Amino acid sequence: MSFKTEQLNELIAIIRDGQRFYEHAHDEIKDARLQAVFRDMAQAKHQMIQALAVKVAANQEAPTSSGTVFGRLRQTYTDARAALSSDEAATYVAQLEEAEDRILEAFEDALETAEPDVRALLAVEMPKVRECHQRIRELKNA
Repeated sequence: MSFKTEQLNELIAIIRDGQRFYEHAHDEIKDARLQAVFRDMAQAKHQMIQALAVKVAANQEAPTSSGTVFGRLRQTYTDARAALSSDEAATYVAQLEEAEDRILEAFEDALETAEPDVRALLAVEMPKVRECHQRIRELKNA
C-alpha cells in the first residue's frame, strides 16, 4: 500500500468513526432538533468518505471500510458517561466535539505531508471539515 493510500485510508477511518458516532448519538438522543443535527453531520461525513474513497480507488486500491479502535472506545466511554449524567445530550455533544477536533487535526496533519494531488483533494474537503467542527462547537456552547 502506498503512502498516499495509507494516508487517505487513515483519514477515511477517522471520519467513519465520526459518522458512526453521530449515527449512534442520533439513536440515543430523543431530542428532534439534535437528531436532525446529528443526521446532517453523519451525512456530511458520508460525503467526505466518498470523496476520499474515490481517490483511493483511482490508485487501484481498496478504501477502508472500518473505523478505528479509538473511535469505538470513545463511543463506549460516552455511553457510560451519558448513563451517569443528568444531561445525556450535553455529554454526547461534548464528546462529538472531541471527535470533530480529532478529524480536524488529522486533516491539518495530512495537509502538511500529503503529495500534491492528495493535498488538493484535502483542500477541497477542508472547508466541510471546518464547518462541521464549528457547527458542533457552537452547539456545545449554546
